[in-house]
Amino acid sequence: MFPQKRFFGFSRSLPPLFLLLLLLLMLMTSGAVGFGSMGPISAAFGEYGFFCAIDASGVQDVVCWERNSSLSSATASFSALPPMAALTGGEGFMCGLEVNTSQPYCWNSISSSSDLVPLDLKKTAYSHIAAGKNHVCAIRGFYYSNADPSTVDCWELQPSSNNPLVSIYSSSFSDPSINNLVLRYIVSGEGFTCGVVREGGIVCWGPKAVNLVVPAASETFVNLASGRDAVCGISGVSGKVQCWGQTDSFSEPPVGTRFVAITAGARHFCGIREIDHAIECWGNFDASSVPTGSGFLAIASSDYTTCGVREDELILDCWGIQGPSSLDFSPPLQLCSPGLCTAGSCGNGSFVFNASILDVLEVTSLCVRKDLTICLPCRSNCSEGFFPSSLCNGNADRVCTACSLCQNSSCWDVCGVPASSKMQGQQQRHQQIKKLIIIIASSVSVLTLVLIGWLLLHRFIASEGHNQRLKNIGMSCIGKPVEEPETNNEPPAPLCTASSIGETQVFRLSELKDATNGFKEFNELGRGSYGFVYKAILSDGLQVAVKRANAATIIHTNSREFEAELEILCKIRHPNIVNLLGYCVEMGERLLIYEFIPYGTLHDHLHGGLSPLSWTLRLKISMQAAKGLEYLHKEAVPSIVHRDVKTSNILLDSEWTARIADFGLLTSVDREQNADMTRDVYSYGIVLLEILSGRKDYDKDFTPPSIVEWAVPLIRRGNAAEIIDRNVALPKNVEPLLKLAEIAELSVREDPSERPTISDTALWLEQLFFLPEIETFFILRCCGAGQGTVYCGWCCRDGNEGFYLGFYKLERSRWLDALALPQGFNFALVISKVS
Repeated sequence: MFPQKRFFGFSRSLPPLFLLLLLLLMLMTSGAVGFGSMGPISAAFGEYGFFCAIDASGVQDVVCWERNSSLSSATASFSALPPMAALTGGEGFMCGLEVNTSQPYCWNSISSSSDLVPLDLKKTAYSHIAAGKNHVCAIRGFYYSNADPSTVDCWELQPSSNNPLVSIYSSSFSDPSINNLVLRYIVSGEGFTCGVVREGGIVCWGPKAVNLVVPAASETFVNLASGRDAVCGISGVSGKVQCWGQTDSFSEPPVGTRFVAITAGARHFCGIREIDHAIECWGNFDASSVPTGSGFLAIASSDYTTCGVREDELILDCWGIQGPSSLDFSPPLQLCSPGLCTAGSCGNGSFVFNASILDVLEVTSLCVRKDLTICLPCRSNCSEGFFPSSLCNGNADRVCTACSLCQNSSCWDVCGVPASSKMQGQQQRHQQIKKLIIIIASSVSVLTLVLIGWLLLHRFIASEGHNQRLKNIGMSCIGKPVEEPETNNEPPAPLCTASSIGETQVFRLSELKDATNGFKEFNELGRGSYGFVYKAILSDGLQVAVKRANAATIIHTNSREFEAELEILCKIRHPNIVNLLGYCVEMGERLLIYEFIPYGTLHDHLHGGLSPLSWTLRLKISMQAAKGLEYLHKEAVPSIVHRDVKTSNILLDSEWTARIADFGLLTSVDREQNADMTRDVYSYGIVLLEILSGRKDYDKDFTPPSIVEWAVPLIRRGNAAEIIDRNVALPKNVEPLLKLAEIAELSVREDPSERPTISDTALWLEQLFFLPEIETFFILRCCGAGQGTVYCGWCCRDGNEGFYLGFYKLERSRWLDALALPQGFNFALVISKVS
């Protein structure tokens, strides 16, 4: 006789479109995992319980942690696990579907290298898997395919004398009638498994399925979670929760609350609310332990602990469901996947997770299979005290902004702005309209004069306006304001709606969202290790660049470090540096506001198809970039090492002045500072080679692909002319370019001690650019004994070693013969003569 079965279902005459929408919802709502559910994070119950989650590195590795264990010990215990597409936990064990094959893999905390799947099922592919207390059921198919799932296989795990758990086949969960149905989603508990039928309804089977007492209902559920002896489901129509089984496990579910995901523990359930993605629990739990103020995208529960993936940073957070004393699982500081990778497009009410928000260049998707996507549920509304500043679309969730930032009628009703305030706002707008009409009428008579004056003075006014704004900021750093003397009787216009702190400005997040159109992709200027960079236009018309920190940056830099580094950044002021204007630290965001540099990067002009640069301009850019680096190395306090000098981090402003950018918040105060500075010099030498040749630093279309390996041998053989970019008309005198090649060769020497300092390089380039009348130009290396001898204007003293720049005026034909070196002075290098 087969095990007792409970089935309650829909009419099979439902419209196909309605069934399709339900199916999309089922695929979307897979962010909560309890006993027997499948998701990106899961928990194994019992004495040997543990948690595991799929990381957000793009390779879908599994990270696990046990009770009161360090990350290193947990990593060692679970190091043998393959990448997983989904996870589900049972009593002391966990199972998953492997990324590449969709085959099952089960393990426990004692040995992650021992697969607990029966031998005859190890090579079978499954689309869904659910672990109960001591059994596992899985639906045959592929998780990365839209094909209809088919047969259900089940097996049991039991203790043995020489192994904590072994897998065996059992007829307890064998039910041929189940295989006549197409199941989309299954969960397992203690002695039962339940599944959602494609045509509508839920079917349960197993030895204890009858104890659930599920009534025959005409309702389809889009998400299920099972505890040991209870099941709860989210209605596909109302979004409300209904539960069956032992009532002491769940008491009464919240009334009137819509959920997008649920999870179950020993005697409690928790869910993610649709309205704001906050956590709400019911059953036996301590309400004070539930986190507030953060939204979640995925959660999982063990007996008395719940862990989840926070939606803002994708980091793990755990809490003891019976208060802080019951919290015995400390999660690692790890970015984790917010959902499962699925095939097909996301349905209504969901959006595709965009991995670019992590701002990790090598991670373009969290799924190993790039044709898959992670669909996440949209917030249906904003919490009390917030208004929707942008709605959910296919690529981003709804954005909710605090009502304290409500500034126009679009949010008055939501935020409950008093009628008196509305009337006052309307009166102000009417007054503004009247003033505008008067101004327009008065301007008509002088329109021609204004137009002529604007054409003549536009460039001057724009430049002066930008400089005046920087001047108004002040001349000191955080917390140390300096008062500027008033130049007229009128007070200066405020820089923005934010308050000023010294030289930097504190911006409001709402202002920056408006200025960047909600950080939309079309405002993106670029991205780096810190985060994304957006173009922004402030309310007064000033263009700025907003650098937005990604989750990884926020995790690895605490608030104290950020403030200390910000204190250094705001002191930096140099014409060849992209200077900091302000910052914003609000609602978990960290944003830095810089000058906007309009003419793009040096990389774009050399390699990206922008306007070509003349040789005079290339020499100027070379000198100015060196001056900017020299400022960071020698004048900034403390000294700053860039660590990422490249053409894409050299920007060109409206005067074609080179500006060093993206030196980040990294300072060097340790004993390796000089070594780091020589690495900056090496990187700058590569920039010089790119400027000379027009080639990228690494281009696989050339042999050799490395610009250093290609250019340096030519320069050392005296064939530097061969590397000069022929796409730009050669100057009449190519000698300065040959000198530039020699300086580049010195800068990329393999031995760091043979490289010049950036100050040496800046001086040479400055003389090369500003002193074209000098007839002879050469570089000496002072490397021997001397008597304080002054030669060519420079002094070489005993024991000193360094690079010296010399100039000597004499006849072209005799300049080399005139180098009568004093005794004891070793002449190491003469570059060549400048015509």
